[in-house]
Amino acid sequence: MKTLFLGLLMALVTTATFAQKEEKDEKIIKDSEKAKEGFLKDDPSMSKFFESSYGYIILPNVGKGGLGVGAASGNGTAYEGGVLIGFANMTQVTVGFQAGGQAYSEVVFFENEEAFVRFKANKVEMSAQVSAVAAAAGASANAKYVDGVAVFTRTKGGLMYEASVGGQKFKYRAK
Repeated sequence: MKTLFLGLLMALVTTATFAQKEEKDEKIIKDSEKAKEGFLKDDPSMSKFFESSYGYIILPNVGKGGLGVGAASGNGTAYEGGVLIGFANMTQVTVGFQAGGQAYSEVVFFENEEAFVRFKANKVEMSAQVSAVAAAAGASANAKYVDGVAVFTRTKGGLMYEASVGGQKFKYRAK
């Protein structure tokens, strides 16, 4: 009887955990769709990146803060050929003069299969301060890939003063 009870309890806990993760994933997908709409509203010419890139990730809600040492993180979705294939996580650590907090969205485009495979193998790291282009009308018109990657950010709120060095690291999880 004890074994049956423990088995049922484990099944219930596993089901509840799976349902919570599924709900979280659905929210990330919806938030990513809204973030994409926002990027395209700010800069309609960014559609060329969405259409021609081998793959891309959208991080709809990145939180960033710091005082001397800073950190940022966010979760999002990963697309290959425009099709949702999984999820992405970004973490960032910076050191230098910085104070405040900020929320933003980020989209990372991968120019070719090689760059996208590096991302899926969790081997994409970059300096956030020199890599990102602020999304605004026409900003993507002259943007170029660097090492097969192009990054755009869109501020959602907050204020951050920063002169720091550091980088972003990405992790991939298949759908």
